[in-house]
Amino acid sequence: MNESLTLFGLATTPLELLSFALSVVTVWLNIRQNHWAWLFAILSSGLYGAVFFQAKLYGDMGLQLVFITVSIWGWYQWLHGDDTHERLPVTQLTARGRAAAALAWLAAFGLLAWFLRSYTDTDVPFADGFLTAGSLVGQVLLSRKRLENWHVWIIVDVLYVGLYLHKGLVLTAVLYGMFVLMAVAGLRAWRRSMGQDSAASAAMVLK
Repeated sequence: MNESLTLFGLATTPLELLSFALSVVTVWLNIRQNHWAWLFAILSSGLYGAVFFQAKLYGDMGLQLVFITVSIWGWYQWLHGDDTHERLPVTQLTARGRAAAALAWLAAFGLLAWFLRSYTDTDVPFADGFLTAGSLVGQVLLSRKRLENWHVWIIVDVLYVGLYLHKGLVLTAVLYGMFVLMAVAGLRAWRRSMGQDSAASAAMVLK
């Protein structure tokens, strides 16, 4: 799975290619709010953990293990996550929630960057730490179907393109470029869904 191959002029490996395909399916299902997205997230995270280990992106490697854990929790949340154990609706964070998410991102960045710089041989501890922290925040927000998860992913994915190009993971850089476009589509789709849920709730009240 680690042998080199060329696809459309891009150097890659079968492992990276399979991880790529599973990740695309994951985001596509997330946009559609399909709970099977979490199964593909678990599979793609496991494979990408191996890819990032080979690239010495240890923050991203560790992140995949966290993603697997959060994906199991997120799967349950999407199916049974609100107070009535009905399907979890799309909602927005309050101003306090957005501030808490930003502070969590900064705090995790500081801790991860320090750890990566002190205890690993990565050459990009700050970039790896910042994007790993942002991905954690985005994943938690996604698990609770917060609309803002797409804002986080847009920021993170744009920056990841540059990082993966720097590390020679060209196919993964292309993947994250696709993720930017898919995150924009996800933001629009979830915003429409939230509006439809609000309209349905208002109609129920009127009845």
